[in-house]
Amino acid sequence: MNDFIPPAKPLIGEEERAAVDRVLRSGMLAQGPEVKAFEEEFAAHFGLGRECVAVNSGTSGQHLGLLSSGVKAGDEVIVPSFTFAATANSVALTGATPVFADIAADSFCLDPAAVEAVVTERTVGIMPVHLYGHPADMPGLGAVADKHGLQLFEDAAQAHGASLNGTPVGAFGSFAMFSLYPTKNMTSGEGGMVSCATGDIARLMRLYRNQGMEKQYHNEVVGFNNRMTDIHAAIGREQLKKVGAWTAKRQENAAFLSANLEGVTTPPVADGAVHVYHQYTIRVPQDRDGFAAALREQYNVGSGMFYPVPNHRLAPFAGRTRDEDLPQTEQAARECLSLPVHPSLTTGDLERIVAAVNALAKAGA
Repeated sequence: MNDFIPPAKPLIGEEERAAVDRVLRSGMLAQGPEVKAFEEEFAAHFGLGRECVAVNSGTSGQHLGLLSSGVKAGDEVIVPSFTFAATANSVALTGATPVFADIAADSFCLDPAAVEAVVTERTVGIMPVHLYGHPADMPGLGAVADKHGLQLFEDAAQAHGASLNGTPVGAFGSFAMFSLYPTKNMTSGEGGMVSCATGDIARLMRLYRNQGMEKQYHNEVVGFNNRMTDIHAAIGREQLKKVGAWTAKRQENAAFLSANLEGVTTPPVADGAVHVYHQYTIRVPQDRDGFAAALREQYNVGSGMFYPVPNHRLAPFAGRTRDEDLPQTEQAARECLSLPVHPSLTTGDLERIVAAVNALAKAGA
């Protein structure tokens, strides 16, 4: 049988290994010059035009970003249910309540009309997820936010380099969180990067990540130990040099899949949007789980189901939130299947993925 095609594949080269060795030899392992350089280089590379703050994970970044933006117990933040649980978790960790709104069928991102329908007097913010690397409808969501005096936050965990109408993802909200987990489009081994709209938010981010201190032993707030190490930052700095080419390869792979797949719904791209294809997600309306199993068992092609259990049905949130009617979310959770699109794929891999999907779709698998 052909070699297994994995759904994701982190790329770590000799440059990253050498960078780690450089840090280890320096003796400065935590929150040192590599972190500062990585923050500056990240902001510049993605054209964010704002200060960035590095932390030890994407979830930490989202949690601290909310705290730094003033979200507190008793508040409500509107989020999608069709996403990883960290989105809602980060809201709950502040003491606020995540309120779930439905998604648009094409982008899998928050639907502005659905968001407006759940705004209350307790709502303080809207936090879309740029899911799978496609930007959310920021103009539409921004109009809702402006109408009701709300903040916009961005979960950009999967969207490094995505943009909408020329504005990069990460430059819309009060803050935006980028994940640097190993399976993302670039990694630091583990970590997160937060772009901050104001100096005040950036300063609070730095306080919260470092036990509440800017000056040692002069704690200003109750903080956390959410610092990024110089080891992780050194890896991230090397990945920054490669992510542009990797993104172009993802987009090339996605174009091949979209041009050749049959019998399934391929992911559309909104006008003015740059999709960076963290995932290439199709819809399989009949027996998605069986389709995925057949891909693996008959063709040795991996795939991913993101996210079969929407957040509003997860144990931590069931019964704590309103009775949600989220038909697009429920349908996506039944139908979505992510195919390999990572930059390690060969032409032969892509042809095998297409042949496998088309054969199964034709057979009604």
